[in-house]
Amino acid sequence: MSEIKLPLREKLAYGCGDFASVLYWQTFMRFLPIFYTDTFGLTAAMLGNLLLFSRVFDGISDPVIGMWADRTETRWGKFRPFILFGAVPFAIFGVLTFTTPDLGENGKIIWAFVTYNGLMLLYTLVNIPYTAMMGVMTTNSVERTRLSSVKFIFAFTAGTVISASLLPMVEGIGGDVKSEAGWQITWIIVGIVAVGFFMLTFLGTKERIKPAPDPDASIGNDVKLLLSNRAWILLLATTLTFILYVAVRSSVSAHYYKYVLFDGNDAADFALPLFGIDLNFAKMASAFNTGGQLVSVGGVLMTYWLAKNFRKGPMFIGFFIIAILATASFYVIPPDQINLLFLMDLLGSAAGAPLPVLLWAMYADTADYGEWRNGRRTTGLVFSASTMGQKMGWAIAGWIAFTMLSRTGFEANVVPTEEVKDGMIMLMSLAPAALGIVSIGIFCFYPLNDEKMAVVEKELHERRQAAGLPDDEAPA
Repeated sequence: MSEIKLPLREKLAYGCGDFASVLYWQTFMRFLPIFYTDTFGLTAAMLGNLLLFSRVFDGISDPVIGMWADRTETRWGKFRPFILFGAVPFAIFGVLTFTTPDLGENGKIIWAFVTYNGLMLLYTLVNIPYTAMMGVMTTNSVERTRLSSVKFIFAFTAGTVISASLLPMVEGIGGDVKSEAGWQITWIIVGIVAVGFFMLTFLGTKERIKPAPDPDASIGNDVKLLLSNRAWILLLATTLTFILYVAVRSSVSAHYYKYVLFDGNDAADFALPLFGIDLNFAKMASAFNTGGQLVSVGGVLMTYWLAKNFRKGPMFIGFFIIAILATASFYVIPPDQINLLFLMDLLGSAAGAPLPVLLWAMYADTADYGEWRNGRRTTGLVFSASTMGQKMGWAIAGWIAFTMLSRTGFEANVVPTEEVKDGMIMLMSLAPAALGIVSIGIFCFYPLNDEKMAVVEKELHERRQAAGLPDDEAPA
């Protein structure tokens, strides 16, 4: 494969976009559920229905926006304009989502559905084109893995920032972690930061790869070609089950810390020791999430350097097995062994961090494979339909998690029963571990190894040269 390299400054500019996005996504995973149950006032069952409906609706919008982006032609390229014009509305809806209005029970439910759906739609409008840019910045498979690594270094750094600061900010601004004003003002600050980072991505990146025009292109034909791409289908199924593995656990993690470790007590004067340091609920949750994000950065850095010498497929399986074992350990480790739980959480986070890096690099490979096989490149559709699969996974996982909690008798801000605790422990351990095993089983059939991609890359480069189309021979 060619050794053409993207400039480091452009890789860093691209990573800024995921820093902005993950300030929100990490919150969706870790903190939004407990905001909705403990501050906003939704029941666990209503929250499960909200997450199911909203994420399915949002997932359906993904391929629509992907096809829209594929057909966009501007002086800024196909994908960058969506970042430019979508960032500010996205930040505004973030503030509205974390605002608790005085509208009564039904009014608040409507507010939650409208604002959260609006936020997720705008997230999609910005993030789908942003992610698809990876497929048009370079054709080099190794460089894509490195670009994906930089993307996730910024992602996990953002996760570290939001994990360490969100609950303490809410508590500091509003007086406690359930403060309505604390959540709202915090998200005004987060929105301003996110817009700044999105603008760095817009200004610092370049779209290089331009496929040949296809006069017979249509939405129906694009979908047909995508569904005939066996490599993409298998990678999508792998991603869906991987997201179920992540999301079932993430959806209840803050609840696990509060209701299993702290027995439902989030008072500032109620503390447990982590390596000899007494922490209350807010600080303990921040410690677990921040520690996980920090070691995740190390996992991604490791992937960046391993990309040159190790194949993506074996790396994916090896890291995933370690992550599954660390997750399953939460079933056998007693909740009072907080230090051991923390160490196993760190191990699972470090081993799990390379997995999305490798998946997104492989999605760019499936876009190349589709163009090589069919003569038609649908980068936006490949990434957006893939993201749709992820969001469907999040939707199903959130619904499963909070429906199960509701059936165990969970009530917000009430001391949990043993049945409630057992349900949370299962959702933090064996349930996600089983889904991870299924994901590995599916991935074993994925057909695009490095040798195959070397052939695809070479032939596509020759086709573009013959057609006089832009390629990535000389990154600027």
